[in-house]
Amino acid sequence: MYQFKELKDADMIVEIFKTNVQNESDRDHVIAMMQKHFPEYKINFDLEDCDKILRIEGFDLQCDNVANHVSRLGYTCIRLE
Repeated sequence: MYQFKELKDADMIVEIFKTNVQNESDRDHVIAMMQKHFPEYKINFDLEDCDKILRIEGFDLQCDNVANHVSRLGYTCIRLE
């Protein structure tokens, strides 16, 4: 776990992913599974966006791990740059 000083000095990373999550129940399922695997990340979706955006905030964010985890849940997840 991070020390307070390290958190203060560290930069928050925000990553955006395009998904094919279509409805609220799928969104809630993905968020619940992601929170179990990545409890330190703040996770939310914008299902009204045409890309069904998944937004992740955290320190030491691992984009490949996030995309792979969502893919294992049965959804498309592509990091947008």
